[in-house]
Amino acid sequence: MNSEVFITDGHWRKSLAAVRALGMKGIRVTVGESTCLATATFSKYCHRAVVYPSPNNRPSEFVNFLFEELSHRSYRMLLPMEDETLNLISQYHSEFARLTYLPIVSFDKLQFARRKDKILQLAEKQGIPIPRTWYIDDVTQLNALKHRLPYPVVIKPKMSSGAVGISYPENSGDLMEQYLSIHQHFPYPLIQELIPREGSGYAASFLLNEKGEVKASFVHKRLREYPVTGGASTLRESVRRDDIRDMALTLLNALDWFGVAMVEFKVDSRDGLPKLMEINPRFWGSLSLAVEAGVNFPYLLYRMSRGENFSPVENYQIGKRCRWLLPGDILHFIFNPRRKSLLPKFFNFWDGNTAYDILSIDDPLPALGRILTPLTFIYDADMKERLKKRKP
Repeated sequence: MNSEVFITDGHWRKSLAAVRALGMKGIRVTVGESTCLATATFSKYCHRAVVYPSPNNRPSEFVNFLFEELSHRSYRMLLPMEDETLNLISQYHSEFARLTYLPIVSFDKLQFARRKDKILQLAEKQGIPIPRTWYIDDVTQLNALKHRLPYPVVIKPKMSSGAVGISYPENSGDLMEQYLSIHQHFPYPLIQELIPREGSGYAASFLLNEKGEVKASFVHKRLREYPVTGGASTLRESVRRDDIRDMALTLLNALDWFGVAMVEFKVDSRDGLPKLMEINPRFWGSLSLAVEAGVNFPYLLYRMSRGENFSPVENYQIGKRCRWLLPGDILHFIFNPRRKSLLPKFFNFWDGNTAYDILSIDDPLPALGRILTPLTFIYDADMKERLKKRKP
């Protein structure tokens, strides 16, 4: 029997979460990746695995492969999971949408959402608090600006993923050196005030239908992350924060959004206000927590692909936790200067209220896959390139 859903980027945790979320509902899933060693393909819920040309190094061949795959096999839905695949597929939105259900926005709308400067400016117009931000369009501006900034500050690329290209200059000398270095790879990055670490990070995730109506929402709080200074969450908890939910929805409505997205905030301990950080215009790395807490975003998308009309899913288990142990939380512990404060709870691996992104008694083999996948960074040029882009 053919698979019903094609999921790209099987290397990543969110892809594994989507495979499990659909597979547990009896939905057959094909997982694609540019290497045969991909975490999600080890799942018992992976019906079929395929190796496709690298979206990074051979984009045209990747697009052609996907066209052939969707043309010759009947898929109900295509889920692009990573920025590179999402970007390529969105460029051929109408062509792919003729072959299967494609729950993503247009290429132009996606590019707008990926631009931190555009999103911050849009948020300000909507009355959503943001960190104080300096937009640079000429490096000579730095000469006057460098003496007026409230150090330490943050330098952020307008477009990037994870902690790539982010720097924290402590003084004017650091600013010039670090800004010009980042500028070579990411032209005209932003400069922002540093929101104190004491403030908690939150994220509001949504599924919106073609009319922009909310079909699901979920809010979580970051408890730990790696890098420790700011990166992917390694431990997070489901919470109820209607203020954050409402601000995130206001922003997505202003974008006329469709499909899934996650909007990230950080509470400023100086004034207590949640400040907008960015939008993830795709599935997010901590997807497994939402599913564990009762909001199965991939399955709800599948129901939308079938034309089903269902009530919005916005009630979920509060206080549910999910952990990215290998290697995320281990790295957090190693590099956290306050690691002693985590003891002994850090080594409690059997808390019944805490699920794991990868580790699962019901589906154990992806953990083995995760251990093996670093081997691909040794011999696979595409995976080496991904590692370089993700390196903090």
